[in-house]
Amino acid sequence: MEPQQLILRYSGWVREALDELPDCFTITDPCVSGHPIVFASDGFLKMVGYCREEVIGRNGRIFQGPDTRRSSVIEIREAIREERCVQISLLNYRKDGTPFWMLFQLCPVFSKDDGRVINFVAVQVPISRKSRRSGVGNSRREMNSCEDGNGFRDNFFRCCRREVCSDSIFELGRASAMDSVSSHDDEVETNEPCEASEVEKTKASAAISNILSVLTHYSELTGRSVCVKRCRLTGNGHLSASLNISLRRIKQSFVLTDAFLPDMPIVYASEAFLKLTGYDRHEVLGQNCRFLSGTDTDTVTQFQIKEHIQAQQACTVRILNYRKDRTSFWNFLHISPVRNASGKVAFFVGIQIDERCRNGETHGLSPEMRQLSVVGAVKVAVRGLSMGANSS
Repeated sequence: MEPQQLILRYSGWVREALDELPDCFTITDPCVSGHPIVFASDGFLKMVGYCREEVIGRNGRIFQGPDTRRSSVIEIREAIREERCVQISLLNYRKDGTPFWMLFQLCPVFSKDDGRVINFVAVQVPISRKSRRSGVGNSRREMNSCEDGNGFRDNFFRCCRREVCSDSIFELGRASAMDSVSSHDDEVETNEPCEASEVEKTKASAAISNILSVLTHYSELTGRSVCVKRCRLTGNGHLSASLNISLRRIKQSFVLTDAFLPDMPIVYASEAFLKLTGYDRHEVLGQNCRFLSGTDTDTVTQFQIKEHIQAQQACTVRILNYRKDRTSFWNFLHISPVRNASGKVAFFVGIQIDERCRNGETHGLSPEMRQLSVVGAVKVAVRGLSMGANSS
């Protein structure tokens, strides 16, 4: 049975409505650690050979195998990180280990209230062998597939006519009934490029549209409406749910600012930061870090910070900041750029330590090491979204 979150968002009738759709698809929840599958259609389960209990709660990586292209997986993970659609040919594996090519189309589902990504819908359309064939050599393979007198090949390709069979599968077939067939002519390489036809691409897009229509309708019944396009965002709506989950595990005082947005607003603030400054989260998100400055904050230090940010360099300063109640504290501040998987500076992380705590530190890590550990954890969280933390 699918996780309860699906029912809470879309009402109890959504599963029945989704089950009526004939397409092969899954729905995942990026708000849960590990980005698990929360719904799998009957068509998808038949295609991969798993039962529902073996799929629900698992990450999509279970369908990948030794010949799945790393570049394709990274492209999908990057789309997840950037919360956008992607359509790509992908080699996946059934439960019994047989590989098959499919057209994979992914689409995010946004909350209409705050613009967060609620789910990802992934449609899988098997790519037929005919759409892969071209040229004289391939035509000869198609002819040979009908010439085997013992009927094994006809039955074999009737069952997996839309998949690309690995060398090992062909070896098993020849051992039992295909000794006379040339391996050179009939082996199909799983690492060959495999492009979907326009018909298959149209089928995938139509399936996405139908699924999103169902989700939109049943979300309105609960008052938690979803939409296909993100609404206007503020604050940490720019962060994916998965990144928020990872950042919440870091217990030190820090903020994350978005390097791509004007005036670099804060898009994440830790609980320790809110406790240190006395502000509520909604008062912090969307603000530039200058809001901590006050009458006696040194402008030279502020300029030093600005110079390092413009140069995309880390810096450590001692600066006078102010809490919400306007009491001041000396902030031992470290700022560092955070790059995404493509190498671009996507965020800046600022780690704050009240100097009174710094001077009183006698056990455990030094303040400098604590700050560097936060920088490392944030970098792992950001890069992990496209390099392994969230898989397709």
